[in-house]
Amino acid sequence: MAFQRVCPVDFVAINGNRVRVTALFVFLLSVGYLFTQSLIIPVFLVIDFYLRAFYNGRFSLLQWTSIQIEKRGWLNVKWTDRAPKRFAAQLGFLVTSMLFIFAMVELKMLVFWIGTSLVLFSFLESFFGICVGCYIYTVYSKFFQTNKQAN
Repeated sequence: MAFQRVCPVDFVAINGNRVRVTALFVFLLSVGYLFTQSLIIPVFLVIDFYLRAFYNGRFSLLQWTSIQIEKRGWLNVKWTDRAPKRFAAQLGFLVTSMLFIFAMVELKMLVFWIGTSLVLFSFLESFFGICVGCYIYTVYSKFFQTNKQAN
């Protein structure tokens, strides 16, 4: 049986290239955090991911910046569904929250691995358009589908 990726859908189209620019900003900030260990970076990312995940990006500085780049005509339009990107933002909120909490209690090895995973995931989205959130959603949905069938 072949592996089939499953993504959430809500039939709202957004510019996927704008999402990739936002992911580039997350990538740069995450790399910056790994080098500087400045707690303001994960605090900023937690807030920004929260706004993108739960408020459609209203007031998100990273999304606003990406929109300004798009308005200047520096991005081609590549339509994609909004739901997988929103799910990825929810995961980003969870990951950056853990990053901040573990940084506060000085669990340095966890901070390093969580920060590195954030760098990797944002790199894959920004440079290759690979949404790791879809792969996580696939595993998540298969797990809960299997549990529902077992009951």
